Amino acid sequence: MSQRGFAKWYPHDYVMRYTFVPLVPRWMTPNHITIFRMILTPFVIWVLFLGDYALGIPLFVLAAFTDVLDGSVARIRKQITPWGIFFDPVADKLLVGGVALTVALQYFHPILVFVAIGLDLLPAIVFLSQKNPGSNMMSANVWGKAKMVLQFLALTSLLFGIAMGSETFVVVGEGVLGVSLLFALLAAVTYSL
Repeated sequence: MSQRGFAKWYPHDYVMRYTFVPLVPRWMTPNHITIFRMILTPFVIWVLFLGDYALGIPLFVLAAFTDVLDGSVARIRKQITPWGIFFDPVADKLLVGGVALTVALQYFHPILVFVAIGLDLLPAIVFLSQKNPGSNMMSANVWGKAKMVLQFLALTSLLFGIAMGSETFVVVGEGVLGVSLLFALLAAVTYSL
């Protein structure tokens, strides 16, 4: 498997190196953090489905933060694995897609939500349709990173808007999700074509 680009640091890695990564015990691998996000995701979705935003928002933010943390730990500690390369984006898609379908679909325009999910899944669909998908894994690029940050910000703004009864936060969240579509399209094109 080609692992070109997987070890390249992103700007946030330099900050994480001196802040949160030292707090992660040495026995804890990036894959442990990804698995934690996968386990946490159904709880986040369930709590938000029940309308408990006081608990749901911190759980969502924690789950989203683990996406930043696992990648930084992997690159900084040189613990990049084929499993992590494949399942980290799967965990992201489960979290974002689950929250989008559970909550955002009720407040954002449905076409916007479904296009965001579709563009998010496009690289995975193309990757899985390849003749030998395991031999050509590609690392995330700046467009994919920006898309993910914008999606998390959009959903966080929406959740705060619902919790505080602020239409402004909901509208801002929908706008940010709309902007994320541009980055999702650029990520999909650069990953898939």
